[in-house]
Amino acid sequence: MKNVKTFAQFREMIEAADFESGISDYYKQIPEDTVKKLQELNLSISAAESLTAGMFQSAIADIPGASKILEGGFVTYSDEAKSQLLHIGADIIEKYTVVSPTVAQAMAENTSKLVGADIGVGLTGVAGPDPLEGSPVGTVFIGVYDKTEDSGVAREFHFEGSRQAVRLKSVITAFVLVQRLIHQ
Repeated sequence: MKNVKTFAQFREMIEAADFESGISDYYKQIPEDTVKKLQELNLSISAAESLTAGMFQSAIADIPGASKILEGGFVTYSDEAKSQLLHIGADIIEKYTVVSPTVAQAMAENTSKLVGADIGVGLTGVAGPDPLEGSPVGTVFIGVYDKTEDSGVAREFHFEGSRQAVRLKSVITAFVLVQRLIHQ
């Protein structure tokens, strides 16, 4: 990632990258770098995951010292789980759909507040094989939230590849968004 200067460049690269055989070497260091930076800054993190079903949190837990920063989180695959566990109103889900920046941001903010973590991440989207709520396969929204600043951002992505490739790209991209949030 040393040659990537802007987020737009990263987005273009990862959306087109081939993740069919797993995470390519070019991207493998991103989770560890993010965890180390969170440790250095003494920041905790939580995630609410839908399409990735725990893969983001698992990637954190794979890194030694993860217990110093990972507070816990949620896998909220269904609309009902998002409402019950994350307290996202059914009216919001109905109005915007779960594949939306509004829901991704609510997931990020609510997981941070519910778990008491400094940083919250929300991942929602369509991994496939079929479209969902009018969104094509590969449509992903990732929200990140900073509790201290009480601010966050949700971004939209269109990933190519198999179901697994879409999920892996989502995880790596979430780490990059966390890096951007904590370096601001």
